Amino acid sequence: MKAFFTFSLTLCLTFSFAQELALVREDGLFGYINKSGEYVIKPQFTKAKSFSEGYAAAQKGKLWGFIDPSGNWTIAPEYNKVKYFSSGYALVLKDDQWHYIDSSGKKLETAATEKYYDFQKGVALIRQNDKIGIIGTNGKVILEPIFDEIKKFRNGHAKVRKGELWGMINNQGKTVIPIEYEEIGNALNTSGVYGKKGGSFGIIHNGSFNTIEGADKVWNFHGNSGLTYARKNKKTGFVNSKGEWAIAPTFDKVRAFSNGLAPAAKGKSWGYINTKGEIVIDFQYKDAEIFAENGLAPVKEKYWGFIDTSGNMIIPAEYNITAGLAFLSGKNEKGFLGDLARLKSKKGWGFFNAKGELLGNKWYQNAEPFVHIK
Repeated sequence: MKAFFTFSLTLCLTFSFAQELALVREDGLFGYINKSGEYVIKPQFTKAKSFSEGYAAAQKGKLWGFIDPSGNWTIAPEYNKVKYFSSGYALVLKDDQWHYIDSSGKKLETAATEKYYDFQKGVALIRQNDKIGIIGTNGKVILEPIFDEIKKFRNGHAKVRKGELWGMINNQGKTVIPIEYEEIGNALNTSGVYGKKGGSFGIIHNGSFNTIEGADKVWNFHGNSGLTYARKNKKTGFVNSKGEWAIAPTFDKVRAFSNGLAPAAKGKSWGYINTKGEIVIDFQYKDAEIFAENGLAPVKEKYWGFIDTSGNMIIPAEYNITAGLAFLSGKNEKGFLGDLARLKSKKGWGFFNAKGELLGNKWYQNAEPFVHIK
């Protein structure tokens, strides 16, 4: 009996942590469905937001509160405006005053700030005398306000500006890239980040600035491909961390590599190339996006459909696509997020799996991406 109870408890906990819910609107009201297409929380809210860190903002009357995955109020609706939970706290507005609350509704006391910012990766910005610093989840100052600008933290780092020059800090407030660049990318990963110094573009990697010959624009590295794209003489190609042209700039437009392939355009037609610059899927589409982890990518004819890495059309080109919620997913790909893609037809919004099957055979007035419930 004890062993059976342990197994049952483990199964229950596994199911609980694996749960994913999506916000949908039907007949003018918002509710939440699971990945079987079943309502876990029936449509009952006039306004609501997707779950973040196990809680979702919902409106009752004209006021906002937070519900749990069962639809129960965990924080009563008493706020005029609310933001998403992040790093254990959410920004809320009440009586014309913004402040942070935790999941029990308790207010966080913080250092003085002229403006409130969402927490991200364990830190939030503070502004004093038009200078920006950061605080931790205990409300105490990690970095005094010394910068003119701090952008969004990504992968534990944020680009910062002093005067006209940019650098990068980590979420402990330590400078990891000196403040000496005219431009800098916003996403540092193991391959580095692009920068501009002395009028030249290059890749900042392992403490070195590797100039890219002839480049007049560079984009951020994506994933772990080790290549990012850059422009020279109005043509784009790909460079590596050393600033070398790995694929010559011969394309009119490109997007990032994923699953070993990258969208590329010549003229107004898009296809896909491999990391050697060879054409793998012919230039034939009006537009094309990167491949998702499941090996499917959105391509546009008159409307959008999905192909596999061999160029076979898996989901017919009959839909519109939309970007996922970057704040929640950490990604900004269009099309598949996980094992489902959110698509739009004349009937409304729906979710499709990799076989092209419509979840629950049902369309909704609105639908947001599925979110893991912690």
